[in-house]
Amino acid sequence: MSIDYSVQIADLRSTLATVSAVIDPAVLQAKIAQLTEAAAAPDLWDDQEEAQRVTSALSHAQAELGRVVTLGERIDDIEAMVEMAEEEGGDAGAEILTEVDADLAKISKDLAQLEIRTLLSGKYDERSAVVTIRSGAGGVDAADWAQMLLRMYLRWAERHGYNTKVLNTSYAEEAGIKSATFEVDAPYAYGTLSIESGTHRLVRISPFDNQGRRQTSFAAVEVIPLIESTDHIEIPEGDIKIDVFRSSGPGGQSVNTTDSAVRMTHIPTGIVVSMQDEKSQIQNRAAAMRVLQSRLLQLKHEQEQAEKKELAGDVKASWGDQMRSYVTHPYKMVKDLRTEYEAGNVEGVFDGDLDAFIDAGIRWRRHAELHDND
Repeated sequence: MSIDYSVQIADLRSTLATVSAVIDPAVLQAKIAQLTEAAAAPDLWDDQEEAQRVTSALSHAQAELGRVVTLGERIDDIEAMVEMAEEEGGDAGAEILTEVDADLAKISKDLAQLEIRTLLSGKYDERSAVVTIRSGAGGVDAADWAQMLLRMYLRWAERHGYNTKVLNTSYAEEAGIKSATFEVDAPYAYGTLSIESGTHRLVRISPFDNQGRRQTSFAAVEVIPLIESTDHIEIPEGDIKIDVFRSSGPGGQSVNTTDSAVRMTHIPTGIVVSMQDEKSQIQNRAAAMRVLQSRLLQLKHEQEQAEKKELAGDVKASWGDQMRSYVTHPYKMVKDLRTEYEAGNVEGVFDGDLDAFIDAGIRWRRHAELHDND
């Protein structure tokens, strides 16, 4: 029996070594030292955005290093417990091994989640994310579904302690939303959430149908990397059309009485960005410009990828494809159509329990990338 445990422990150490080689604790420690020095600067909070970036990055780097170190210590503890069980023998030894089994399962799960980070090696994967949700076919049910997705992703971020900021919400007339855009401010938020891009399908008994009929509705999720000061996306002033209007809330109620909301149109591409959740027109202009630059950066990246695929003779449409179904009637099931991963806990998924779907998607994407490079 001890031989089996030795093999399991050796496998865990091997996986942890692979993860550590990618994450590189020495680099993390240097990054933490640098961020700690920056966080101690007396004038840090003169620029609140920069201060939040520094403190958030420091917190996440410390947490990531802590996970690697703690996993190593937990594996050491497991090894010591196995030795103790062998020395004790009998019922006492069996009781210790029961605890070992439970701990092994937990460590394996935590290590698998940490391993996911090593698969995020894309050009912009380290970035924070800008997520836009738009209602699709399905009328009022689709608008309600878009609002359910917004809540789902905000709850997912909350579970992880990630900062979020809703930038714009366009409410539907009867219920739900036409669209919403929000930021997720965390390292690797883009790499993690980009797997969620695509069309999400909901099948349920419509709460808006007085005959209680089943309704299928759709919503699209778009995830782009947040622009950073080091990016060079220059937009000539003549390429932008700016309209200002009055912000409004659910049911057409006025949020304020000034023209503070901003609609920014990039004339060459037709990309439109609207912002109304900030308090002033200046703030909304800045937020709109940031999201517009992020979308142009993403467009540039997609064009580069398309050119590479064209050279390889393999051009496939990827946007707008249905990627996941959520069914609450006649049975309960959430199924990802790419990875085949499924779960029956629909309510839990709606409440932000998305990690298993995201992890499976990241592994699926990495496998597909390796296959394409063969």
